[in-house]
Amino acid sequence: MLTCGCGRWMHTDGIEERAYDDGAAQWFIRSECRGCGFKVGMDVPVGQHMFIDRLMWTDEALHRLERMPPYLAPVVRADVERDVRARGERVVTYDSVLRVRTGEVIEWEAEAERRLENVPAPVRAMARIELERTAADRGMARITVALMEEVKAKYFGMGKAS
Repeated sequence: MLTCGCGRWMHTDGIEERAYDDGAAQWFIRSECRGCGFKVGMDVPVGQHMFIDRLMWTDEALHRLERMPPYLAPVVRADVERDVRARGERVVTYDSVLRVRTGEVIEWEAEAERRLENVPAPVRAMARIELERTAADRGMARITVALMEEVKAKYFGMGKAS
């Protein structure tokens, strides 16, 4: 836990999942002192819970949850939080949400991951969520280029329909 210069505890305000060019995954943890309002942010390796004061959802996991139908989101939230606590973790990540649904994390073919980078940034997160949701619904453990083409054809009338 962090202590502010004013002597109060710093409370975790948010967590972002980040991937760097060298392939290293990190969390960017934002903390705030509720006494004086001082804010601080830090990069830590994924899995470092010592700076997190309670169960937290990363921004990316919340983004995924917010895109679910309103009748489904509370059920998924409860299931995911139960799973994360049972594993002794304090952070709900993007992959944690899928893990409860599929029993595992969905992997990406290297070429599919490269193609996703070509999707315009404002749509990329939604495309990732839709591809992973489709794979999970079908019991697939891997996103392939063929699945990408199928989803693209379905939603945008583009690409090759499989």
